Formats: sequence, structure tokens, C-alpha cells
Amino acid sequence: MIKVDNLSKRFGNKIALEDISFDIKEGEIFGFLGPSGAGKTTTINILTGQLSQDSGKAYILNKESNQLLPSDFLNIGIMSDTVGFYGKMTVYKNLQFFAKYHNVSLDKLDVLLKELELFEDKDKKAEKLSTGMKQRMLLIRSILHHPKILFLDEPTSGLDPALSNKVHDILLNLKNEGTTIFLTTHDMSEATKICDRISLLNSGHILEYGSPQEIIDKYSQQDKAVIRFKNGDSIMVSQAEAARYLGGSDVASVHTLENTLEDIFIKISEDSKNV
Repeated sequence: MIKVDNLSKRFGNKIALEDISFDIKEGEIFGFLGPSGAGKTTTINILTGQLSQDSGKAYILNKESNQLLPSDFLNIGIMSDTVGFYGKMTVYKNLQFFAKYHNVSLDKLDVLLKELELFEDKDKKAEKLSTGMKQRMLLIRSILHHPKILFLDEPTSGLDPALSNKVHDILLNLKNEGTTIFLTTHDMSEATKICDRISLLNSGHILEYGSPQEIIDKYSQQDKAVIRFKNGDSIMVSQAEAARYLGGSDVASVHTLENTLEDIFIKISEDSKNV
């Protein structure tokens, strides 16, 4: 569905992407994780034909991304900073325009507005919306036509946890219905929750690639355990040693160590600087 081979891009002397490769399977949520400036948005812009790469290949919908036709975008949804809206028009007029263009019923639009808690604000001018409201409006616009491929650039940025969970539910439903989702985020817990596979990106380089659990397992300290005592002290021992403490009257808890994606990303980012 999506394939990237040895993709590179520079802006002047700044490396945006350096020889990156990955593929995305049909019907999966693929997370592209990294801090601001890592190259996430640049990758989306190349994959959607908005930007040319310096070298390498990017494929989408069985063709090179720089050969996409206007008709191809009937099967693509994009939510990013590069996708604008009509600020002087209301939320509803903005979305109604795209619903009519894609021959989508206004009933479906109303359902999405209510689901993402924008229905009461649908008559506000788009330029007056908060950052979180704009995010939700752009998300609705990107999924109205139920695209085959969906590109989402930080879709839950500026949203509270409850709304973020609603967005996650919507994305998981779309995945179950066959939509392929390319998701950029710097929220490692979000990626762990909803992504089938991820790439950890920093300074234009892919540092790790695989399922969240595969990467966590690779870096977890599986042979270590922490013993916490009732007096507040704690020690780290091997799991073999930990067995000796089980059932001890002075032991409060015993647990194994497992890194989070955030722990792993910080570690490998630091390691890459020292190479």
C-alpha cells in the first residue's frame, strides 16, 4: 500500500531525511514517531506528492508519489499543517463543501460533528476556533469520504484525554473497515495503544522499526527485577535471585523491569549521538 526506499531530503544544509526505508501494509495503523523537526511532516509531504525528494523512491496506491493524479486524492485523506481551510467560513460550511465534493451525506457529517463534540460549535467561523477545535475539524474533513489511505500529522495534539480516546476509537474503527493509516506523533503512549507497527525517527534517521511490543521486548531488562521492602528500601536483582525474596515478611512488592517506548526512544536517541 505504501513503500519508501532509501528516501533522502535536505533543506539547504539541514538533513530532513537520510536514506530511510519502510513499508506499510494495507489496513494497518503505522506510527511515525519522533520529536518536532525529526522529519515526520516532510515524509507525509513527499508521500502525498506535495514535496519532491532528493533521492530514493516513495510509492503509494501502486505508483510513485510524484505521479499522483487529482483523481487519486479521492482515495486519500490528509490532516496536517499544510492542509488549509476557509477561515471566514463556519465550521459547518467548510465541512459541507468537502462533503458535497466527495458525495457524502450531511447526516454522516452531523454524526462526526457530534462524536467529536463540534456540533454545538458548527456555526463558528473556522478562524475563531481553538487549536483543539481546528484539529477536530481537520480530522473530520480527512475522514469524511472514508479514504483508503489516511495521513494524520499529530491528530491528538491539543486534545484532552477524553477526546484523544474518541479519536483513537474512530481510527481503530477505520482500520477495522480496511483503511490504511499513517500516523505521526510524539506521544509514545498513543503509539503503543493503537499502532500495529512503528518507526522511531530522529534527525531524519530511522532508529528502530517494528511493532511496539517487539521494540519494547528488545530493550526491556527482562532478567532484572526490583524488590521493594516495607521499610521503603529497594534493590535490583536478577529474576533468579528475586525468587528467594518471594513470600518474605519484609517484602512489599516484586516486579520485573519493562521500558516504555519513551524510555527506549530517549536511550537510543542519546546512543545515536555518540556513534
